[in-house]
Amino acid sequence: MDLLDFESEALYFDEPMPEKIKYLLNQAADSYAQHGAEPFLLEANRLAPDSLSVLVGLYRYYFYQHDHAHALVVAHQVMRVVAPRISFPMHWRDVDEYALGRGVMTSISLVRFYLLSLKAAGYINLRLARFDEGKDMLSKVVSLDESDRLGARSLLDYLDSRQAEIIPFARPNQLSELQP
Repeated sequence: MDLLDFESEALYFDEPMPEKIKYLLNQAADSYAQHGAEPFLLEANRLAPDSLSVLVGLYRYYFYQHDHAHALVVAHQVMRVVAPRISFPMHWRDVDEYALGRGVMTSISLVRFYLLSLKAAGYINLRLARFDEGKDMLSKVVSLDESDRLGARSLLDYLDSRQAEIIPFARPNQLSELQP
């Protein structure tokens, strides 16, 4: 199966969108340079929490603002929205080859969207120094994308090549556990 073979399918941005949501997304785009996009994106998300166009806009906003914690929340929200549409389990760890095959029969573009969201969440976890979670997420994508059409293998390979350089450190919430 080729995860890039989705030419005949509609993509997330082809889904119909209410005029109010279009307006809010346009306002967010127009006010991005002045750092005023977030309120419009959050309002669009409040009104249309299952809109993939809104979620992509919100994810990109947080990602490019280097707000990785919020970008990670949105990546998980995307997976929660997409999973039932393609009959995937609700938790990414439970997605297997059987679920992948079932999902592809429904929509290969949504399967690809889900896996790219999982890859993004894995990458963001690495940026947040959550190496185990990030590696597990990327490993899941690699196991489901044997041809590496989505490019998760290179991230995982890079992480593996740098494993000796990764030094775990205590996070602020763990400091109290370390003190006598």
